[in-house]
Amino acid sequence: MNFRKYEVPFTVDERYAKRVAYFSMEFAIHQPLKIYSGGLGFLAGSHLRSAYELRQNLVGIGILWKYGYYDQARNQDQTLQVTWLEKNHSYLEDPGIKFQITIHDHPVWVKAYYLNPTTFNSAPLFLLSTDLPENDYVSQTITHRLYDGNVATKVAQFILLGVGGAKLLDEIGFNPQKYHLNEAHAVSAAFYLLNKWKSVEKLREHLVFTTHTPEEAGNEKHDIYLCHKMSYFCGLPLDEVRKLTGIKDDLFNHSLVALRFAKIANGVSELHGHVSRQMWSQYENICPITSITNAQDWRYWADKQLYRFKEEGNDAAFDDRKKHLKRRAFEIVADQTGKIFDPNVLTIVWARRFAGYKRAELITRDLERFNKLTSDSKRPVQIIWAGKPYPLDYPAITDFNHLVHLSKGYKNVAVVIGYELALSKRLKQAADVWLNNPRVPREASGTSGMTAAMNGAVNFSTDDGWIPEFINHGNNGYVVPKADYDNMHVQEQDEYDLNKLYEILENEILPTYYDNPDTWRQVVKNGMRDVRFKFDSNRMADEYYQKVFNYEG
Repeated sequence: MNFRKYEVPFTVDERYAKRVAYFSMEFAIHQPLKIYSGGLGFLAGSHLRSAYELRQNLVGIGILWKYGYYDQARNQDQTLQVTWLEKNHSYLEDPGIKFQITIHDHPVWVKAYYLNPTTFNSAPLFLLSTDLPENDYVSQTITHRLYDGNVATKVAQFILLGVGGAKLLDEIGFNPQKYHLNEAHAVSAAFYLLNKWKSVEKLREHLVFTTHTPEEAGNEKHDIYLCHKMSYFCGLPLDEVRKLTGIKDDLFNHSLVALRFAKIANGVSELHGHVSRQMWSQYENICPITSITNAQDWRYWADKQLYRFKEEGNDAAFDDRKKHLKRRAFEIVADQTGKIFDPNVLTIVWARRFAGYKRAELITRDLERFNKLTSDSKRPVQIIWAGKPYPLDYPAITDFNHLVHLSKGYKNVAVVIGYELALSKRLKQAADVWLNNPRVPREASGTSGMTAAMNGAVNFSTDDGWIPEFINHGNNGYVVPKADYDNMHVQEQDEYDLNKLYEILENEILPTYYDNPDTWRQVVKNGMRDVRFKFDSNRMADEYYQKVFNYEG
């Protein structure tokens, strides 16, 4: 293969002929390639898989993290232990591409690795590394840990992804017509391109941006002088940077700059599109913000046998398959926790990244009701938690450890570790009820429930992210009705959601599951049908071309 005049190694569908480079800090493509932390990566992985299925002219640009995100282990008392293990990826190809970029006024060597599309059935992916003997130790550590806690290292990672990624594309001669930033981590690419083209207008023609963060405080900001010192602006003087970006204070807001440089941007659900337009409306010179609802790759995630039995109308085989999936997943629970779960018992799973607004432990806050729920012999339940907090998010780690200690008092409550792609799929197969209770409207999209539905789990959620576009209450899932959250303080909102959660569980979900199994099965099937129809990432990957990459504006 010629990596100096690179073309995607398959015949491109003419509808998707436009050359696109997709920049992302993380990609969750398959379990062996551990370069992701959570939802952003799961989304990027499904996008690349669908781009391959649809034969789109798209390449991914990412970073090869030597130690990945982190490996979730346990301390002696079962609480969370963060461990860092070196990753080896012998299936990655070496295209022989090495070049230098400037970080902190210092030349840093960058090497590119290549994930061939046929390895995991994804669009081609180039991964950058600075972990080279030619670099000093500090430069080598840039690609050691995803989302490094050191601020200067994180800024260096952003420079590597943006500037390094844009330079790589020049090195391989791919010449993208659109540079797509999946989150604002790679916005330094804009300064590389400005240096190259000397034109904001030309930059705007080529740059598009996806925002995943529904609140301004969650968008990355760094000291503009630190960014300047780190060579983030590719040699542009600070007064020129301020003039081009419109930033007047001393905080460089990556998302704001992306919105000012891009031709068009998108939120990741209809609701998030509204929230984003409102959130950024106070700023001048923002590009239009549309929305493309996130989705997940059906071919990768769905249990095909469940779908086959659903389509054949073979209810006995359908039920048997779901019990088999549960039984198989419960082996993992037993192995990790010593608890034997029963496939005939309604199983609730809460599994995703641990973060304060996602309220992992919400259901446990009313301990009296929780004890009643978990000790009911007439309508028993089993509950599983899983997920990785950021390694420096101590409140989230405290929540995780609290649940570990709590679970020790129950035979039917478990907390498992190692929540990555493989365990994620197994837990979705284990779930009868996929519990999702973020504080509205803090969840931009939240795609885990999509893949849960693809494996015969029923979504039970607060009305946030993609859920308003999906759940028809009692028909294909269950949803906590929205209250006037704007006029509630956080404690009131949590109390309202908690009460509604228990009401729906006790009065609708448990009676349906145990007393009306035919109705329950139909709810499961409706969810499987609706998620495949609207939330398969082939739909999403197509919409990116129609609404963003081909946007004329």
